[in-house]
Amino acid sequence: MHDLYAMPGHLIRRAQQISGALFAEEVGAHDLTSVQFSALYAIRENPEVDATRLSALIAFDRSTLGGVLERLEAKGWIERAHAGGDRRAKRLRITPAGEALLRRVEPAVRRVQERILAPLSNADRLTFMRLLAQLAEVHNEVTPAPLRRSAAG
Repeated sequence: MHDLYAMPGHLIRRAQQISGALFAEEVGAHDLTSVQFSALYAIRENPEVDATRLSALIAFDRSTLGGVLERLEAKGWIERAHAGGDRRAKRLRITPAGEALLRRVEPAVRRVQERILAPLSNADRLTFMRLLAQLAEVHNEVTPAPLRRSAAG
């Protein structure tokens, strides 16, 4: 079993479990998942974004994102409207209720990040974050939903 416990994939999965559990503890009362938070946050920061672009901004599979957006819309946190002459494309915008929700949960989301890193020294936190970012960047293209920060995608 020692080999399993030393595998980076296993440790990354465990870290994701820990992150999810801490998010649920801090934010769960708001009926909001971490993916919903990411989508809502990105919509606020990118008004009138479409779902395809949003999926690239948050590195989340486009086909799965549709269900996330349906739930956000049903909760009254976002609106979807047709984009100009293209009846297929819908632009996303955050509602006042969505804005209010983000204001309420952002301190809790910050606490999650602090709790994840709390066991590490300041120097180890910087190293850990640098290495995580490096792994995510180097392996970005192997994922079904690569991160695309730029408008060009």
